[in-house]
Amino acid sequence: MIAGPTASGKSELALRIAESQGGTVINADAIQVYSNWRVLTARPSETDEARAPHALYGHVPGDAPYSVGDWLRDLEPYLSGEQRPIIVGGTGLYFTALTEGLADIPTTPDPIRRTAMTRIEREGHEALVAELDVETRHRIDTANPMRVQRAWEVLQNTGKGLVHWQSTPAAPHLPLAKAFPVVVNAPKDWLTPRIEARFDRMLETGALEEAQANRPTWSPDLPSSKAIGATELMAVLDGTMTLEEARDRSTILTRQFAKRQRTWFRARMKAWQQLDATEL
Repeated sequence: MIAGPTASGKSELALRIAESQGGTVINADAIQVYSNWRVLTARPSETDEARAPHALYGHVPGDAPYSVGDWLRDLEPYLSGEQRPIIVGGTGLYFTALTEGLADIPTTPDPIRRTAMTRIEREGHEALVAELDVETRHRIDTANPMRVQRAWEVLQNTGKGLVHWQSTPAAPHLPLAKAFPVVVNAPKDWLTPRIEARFDRMLETGALEEAQANRPTWSPDLPSSKAIGATELMAVLDGTMTLEEARDRSTILTRQFAKRQRTWFRARMKAWQQLDATEL
């Protein structure tokens, strides 16, 4: 297992391991599961996929809800397959659920999910934060709209806070002791220029064209629309934002996201092996 913040080089490390030692590179990024954003989510290229087997990348339609529970179910066959799984990504919740177990939370009905998405669009996710139970509000990342939406949906559906359900998780699919877990540590000063350069590469390799292809079915309510830069590129197409403004805004959002990732890894992955990104 290889966890790390965005643009830290973890995917290339996983690919090198798969090439030299064998194995299947398996996605553990909640946005890279979607099929309609390849360039903007930095999914492996077709060239990379030709170098070694890959799985769980781009296998979900852009308008389909996809939870950590769905990911665990899709991952299960690879844990017992012939090829060694090399699980790589930046979604800390995926790794935590995999190694510590996931609470058996009832599925959210579609009407509640639609209400949550509509309210976030109209009022911002902060409105939902205010309605969470106190314990959950103090435990989750309230700056992350997806985490807030999930917690709000659970409370509305079950009458019990997310923390209540998480206090009784099921047995883990892959206990930490049965894996080799690595966290890629990427210093802020080293990572920021890489984030800026990566978004420039996305633009050079077709991110705006990808947005144009998504334009006919675009809605900020779609699960895949949480891809950083998607809203900004749509604004460019609509003429309400310049490309330079979209680049700057997307870069800032990516830096903020990387900071949240590093915070999660420090808090929840203390038992993992630490690897310096500058030495990869």
